[in-house]
Amino acid sequence: MKLTPNEQRIIGCLLEKQTTTPEHYPLSLNALTNACNQKSNREPVLSLTESEVLDTLTQLENQRVVLLDEGLSGRVNKYSHRFCNTEFSDLQLSDKQRAILCIMLLRGPQTPGELRTRSARLAEFNNVSDVENTLEEMQSQTLICKLEREPGKRESRYQHLLGDHKPTVHEPHVSKQLSHSELESLVDEISQLRTELAAIKQHLGL
Repeated sequence: MKLTPNEQRIIGCLLEKQTTTPEHYPLSLNALTNACNQKSNREPVLSLTESEVLDTLTQLENQRVVLLDEGLSGRVNKYSHRFCNTEFSDLQLSDKQRAILCIMLLRGPQTPGELRTRSARLAEFNNVSDVENTLEEMQSQTLICKLEREPGKRESRYQHLLGDHKPTVHEPHVSKQLSHSELESLVDEISQLRTELAAIKQHLGL
């Protein structure tokens, strides 16, 4: 599944609100637009119009990822997801996996520490190791990947693989084995540099 940024935001919001405010779920178009444009717990902060949200919902309906509950007798139309953990979806996640994927859809790549803090309302992790174990499970399912560690950062970030972009994946460093001829050439070069350095020192009287 490859989702556009707006599709990611909408699915993330539906997953979040289903857990945090079940009394208001499914969501109306107005409630979903407000959720998409929240200034807290969102990265980046968006300013989507109801028309843009409705266009994206139509795309997701066509993909059978979102279900429309048409309001009758003046009731407002409401939207729910079929993204995961329903009888219609192939994707079945544990509460912890669902929480991590939800936060990634809403906030992009994050470290295990950030994921633990930000998912507190969605699932309970005992410690950062608990998060890391869940991330390993999700990597084996090809749902997420580990990114290259940024300079000056202690932890690597993790990113979901549901977007329409190609992430820079963390790969272990592989050392290059020098051939015998390459090694001899390197030794000769070092020897030549030492000779030149000695001649310069002698010229300068050092």
